[in-house]
Amino acid sequence: VQLVESGGGLVQAGGSLRLSCQATGLTFSNYAMGWFRQAPGKEREFVASISWSGDSTYYADSVKGRFTISRDNAKNTVYLQMSSLKPEDTAVYSCTTVQGPLQYPSPLHSWGQGTQVTVSS
Repeated sequence: VQLVESGGGLVQAGGSLRLSCQATGLTFSNYAMGWFRQAPGKEREFVASISWSGDSTYYADSVKGRFTISRDNAKNTVYLQMSSLKPEDTAVYSCTTVQGPLQYPSPLHSWGQGTQVTVSS
């Protein structure tokens, strides 16, 4: 299984970014997916998750109303649209397949390299 994230960058507070994560080596539509992030010196934390069909999503309170997770099973890709970005959103963002409840997803496969998001104030 390989997961490749892209779309990160440097953006001013209040700006937007769209992250992508393409998966290969698995039947993508069989798996729920999740986005996680890790800021310097902090533990990796959950950001958002989406069911295999895309019908159900769940968000961390810190991003609810600002971030939107979606997926395109035909392209084996999951997205994270981020708006109204804040400096505290600065982190390396990674995706992976997840299992368990969408509210408390457990990573299933290994992580990709991640994509850096930096929000300046």
